[in-house]
Amino acid sequence: MGTVGQRERLTQQRVVAFFTDTLRYAYLGHWQDREVNSNVEDEELTNWLKRQGQHDKIIGKVLFELGKAAAVGGSKTLYDANREVYGLLRYGVKVKPDVGEQYVTVWLIDWVNPATTISPSQRK
Repeated sequence: MGTVGQRERLTQQRVVAFFTDTLRYAYLGHWQDREVNSNVEDEELTNWLKRQGQHDKIIGKVLFELGKAAAVGGSKTLYDANREVYGLLRYGVKVKPDVGEQYVTVWLIDWVNPATTISPSQRK
């Protein structure tokens, strides 16, 4: 690897080590060459949100907002996208259940019980 991206890769390795060693998450590997590679695993997130009691309509809106935040293009840089996604991960996704209803916050991470955020098959 050249020097471009070397610091980022080292940071990624430290983050992966923290999640696997300290938080006991399972590392699913480097999926760069995977056919359907995405920053957001829609199926995993959908399953988790259903376990949290969210309805399909809300889940669809959450996936849309998360996908929109993660998209890069036009004047939106990777930094901008990362900042937006971080905001949704940290502070939740605010969506309207239906027209005329108040916004609700849908949490993507259970900050009280973070171990419940991942499926049992993904834990060590």
